[in-house]
Amino acid sequence: MNLEEFEKFAAEDPSLITLKKQVLDRRSEVRESLYEKPDLRHLFFELTLKCNERCFHCGSGCEPGQITGLSLEKYARILDEVDKNFDKRRIQICITGGEPMIRSDFFDIVNMINDKGFAWGMTSNATLITKEAAHKLRLAGMKTISVSIDGLEETHDAQRGLKGGYAMAMRGIQNLIDEGGFHHIQITTVINHKNITELDELFEIVKGIDVGSWRVIGIEPIGRALDFPEMLLTPDDQRKLFSFIIEKRREGYPVEYGCSHFLGTDIEGNVRKRMFLCNAGVFTASIRSDGSITGCLDIMPNAETIFGNVNEDSFTEVWNNRFETFRKHLSERNKDCMECKYEKWCAGGAHHSFDYVNNRPLICFKDVLFS
Repeated sequence: MNLEEFEKFAAEDPSLITLKKQVLDRRSEVRESLYEKPDLRHLFFELTLKCNERCFHCGSGCEPGQITGLSLEKYARILDEVDKNFDKRRIQICITGGEPMIRSDFFDIVNMINDKGFAWGMTSNATLITKEAAHKLRLAGMKTISVSIDGLEETHDAQRGLKGGYAMAMRGIQNLIDEGGFHHIQITTVINHKNITELDELFEIVKGIDVGSWRVIGIEPIGRALDFPEMLLTPDDQRKLFSFIIEKRREGYPVEYGCSHFLGTDIEGNVRKRMFLCNAGVFTASIRSDGSITGCLDIMPNAETIFGNVNEDSFTEVWNNRFETFRKHLSERNKDCMECKYEKWCAGGAHHSFDYVNNRPLICFKDVLFS
């Protein structure tokens, strides 16, 4: 499918396009207000970089033997500070890794989060979610979970570096479903040039599982994925991916794209609940396993995206006063972005896929999904 054919497929009624533009205008106004007055909604804790898998596309370089994160006591102090200085009723703690459940004190940490009155959810490969673990997760107050399934069984195991990982993950998902009591169970699939051929078969499997949604996202040119350029998505792959999502949503299935990237007026509003606005540093903050503070864990750490460390600094002070990079348009750093007719809505794109050395977006869908 070429760009012209794709635009015709993705376009809605002209009156809806006009409405979308009005919503995008409002989103741009919200972005400007958040630069002035950010609103913390999601606080990520990267509990560890240690993982029992070694995904070829991992942006954080997680694998067996990596470091474990901060102590239980340190997380408790951070939460006490957040409770004092923010409205915790509006905040969800997002637990991730590595594989967070690999920590021996994992349940001590999440029970402490729950006891302090915070809502929390988790990203996991689900290989460690036994029936007993699923029960303990419910008792610990887990609200949401996103589980990675990156293809059919052979592909999933090969790309995630764990033989039997697919079977263990599917068993973990079923254990969660059987336990019940969670607000939302999601499957996330990272699509690359190889596993995109399995989309239809994987859909037939996922639609038979009682989960809340299937989040289908494209591989990003960050982290270990840079070592496998042949696995990155081509323009045709991208159009195929978005065509798939649009078709399934029109059929009523809860398939959705992630929060990343401005997708053009034909597609915005068709593949996810909200139109594009990068949440890093305005709605979202993250504490890495070494204590460093950033906006989003998908952002490659560098001098312009790390603003302090909870071992030395107040999280509140960093959030309030040091997130300069995240509170202005990325497009200001790139002439082509600044002069683009979509700049008001895109603002230079997502922070995690921006090259801060060469000041350019690593992913731009103009001339791929829209013209």
